Amino acid sequence: MSDDIILDIRNVTKQFPGVTALSDVSLQIKRGEIHGLCGENGAGKSTLMKILSGVYPFGTYEGTILYEGQELRLGEGSIQEAIKKGIAIVYQELTLVPNMNVGENVYLGKEPTENGSINWNKLYSDTRDILQRYNLDVDPQTPVKDLGVGKQQMVEIAKALSENAKILILDEPTSALSEAEIASLMDILRSLKSHGVTCIYITHKLDEFFRITDTVTVLRDGKTVVTKPTSELNQQQLVSYMVGREMKERFPKGNRKPGDVIFEVEDLHAEDPSDSTRMLLRGVSLNVRQGEILGIAGLMGSGRTELVTTIFGEYGKVVKGTIKLQNRELKINSARDAMQFGISLVPEDRKRLGLVLIQSILKNISLPNLDRFASFFRINADEELAAANQQARNLAIKAPHMEVAAETLSGGNQQKVVIAKWLLSNPKVLILDDPTRGIDVGAKYEIYKLMNELAEQGVAIIMISSDLEEVLGMSDRVMVMCEGRSSPILELADATQEHIMKLATGIA
Repeated sequence: MSDDIILDIRNVTKQFPGVTALSDVSLQIKRGEIHGLCGENGAGKSTLMKILSGVYPFGTYEGTILYEGQELRLGEGSIQEAIKKGIAIVYQELTLVPNMNVGENVYLGKEPTENGSINWNKLYSDTRDILQRYNLDVDPQTPVKDLGVGKQQMVEIAKALSENAKILILDEPTSALSEAEIASLMDILRSLKSHGVTCIYITHKLDEFFRITDTVTVLRDGKTVVTKPTSELNQQQLVSYMVGREMKERFPKGNRKPGDVIFEVEDLHAEDPSDSTRMLLRGVSLNVRQGEILGIAGLMGSGRTELVTTIFGEYGKVVKGTIKLQNRELKINSARDAMQFGISLVPEDRKRLGLVLIQSILKNISLPNLDRFASFFRINADEELAAANQQARNLAIKAPHMEVAAETLSGGNQQKVVIAKWLLSNPKVLILDDPTRGIDVGAKYEIYKLMNELAEQGVAIIMISSDLEEVLGMSDRVMVMCEGRSSPILELADATQEHIMKLATGIA
């Protein structure tokens, strides 16, 4: 193996009962490069990274992995073994302890000791050295709970680097970051590269491959499709390699014909239920027509999620304003109230708020709809299964059977299960909070088509999105949130990116 190749993956195959997750995957990663790993959910990216990081030990897969010229044979329970060899992974879901400070998190489980006690001076000085070496702007003694998501991401990276990592795997590192935090992360990765650290970079945001990576490998259906220098690719080629077909448009054009206004929010004010001095909403007004997609844009912290969770009866305490459906004023005190009125919410965090991960696809889909299948204090299991199967077919949920646990599905299929359970309730108003966050381009396209179909059937859709292109590509009209307040609703012709950003930042 050439000296400039740090990782040589040869013909790796990994099988689970009934599923081949990786099939004869081969790729080489050069020392000191930023190597992008690209593919739809279920393409095998996570499985391959779990092999490299020791989650799936040697002997549970076929093929050979050479690391610095030697075969990588990580044993059972070998995550720590991988870290000691210099292979570290930063997961999309952060693993920090909020009540500990930065230094305590970085050296958790490997604290420097002296005479049987933790040497706190060394712990903090070593943490400071790591942070300064890689231009990570964080104070070692700051409690992690006081940091924003971007700074917490930096602490995760410092934690991985504290073991002198030679290969750093980053799994969806920017999914919850602002644009400024993403730019800061890119600078950190360039610094890591200059220090000789090899990075494997996984993301669904295709533009990021062109911002930061040297090489990109595309996986599809568990197989290697191509490995090329990033400079020889463009976004359209990358999408074609990922989905195996040419996609002529990112945002499919439906045949929506919005009708009369069906849902209205007027001058809504809401306070934090645990702190009455903190106002979440400061006069929000909107209306949605039957068969329309209303896009809601705004920066993180603008009140977008607070608005829709308050409408759904699950967060803010309404102190002023009205919510109307079909000209009828609603009093919504809980999610059950909202559901009975015909309002459904697909939440931003599908794993924490949208699914019972250890339960089956069947149980997740039927959970909010059990009244439909209950009679004489029993659940009609045949009706429940038939209805769930129909939803799974309609949304093309990919799974061996309906008894598979939701936690085993790819991100895109998990999102489809969340949508399926709410569609089963036949909503009049469907609220989607960042519905395509963390899912691949192919699954996004399927969700866009589904949104069009629902709107064509007369469902009023409210869609929050952090992706301005998505807002403009899928909406009929756009509302912008800033500091708990709403802008006047914009017709699409007036909703330019520049205008939206001025409203979102309070300039306009």
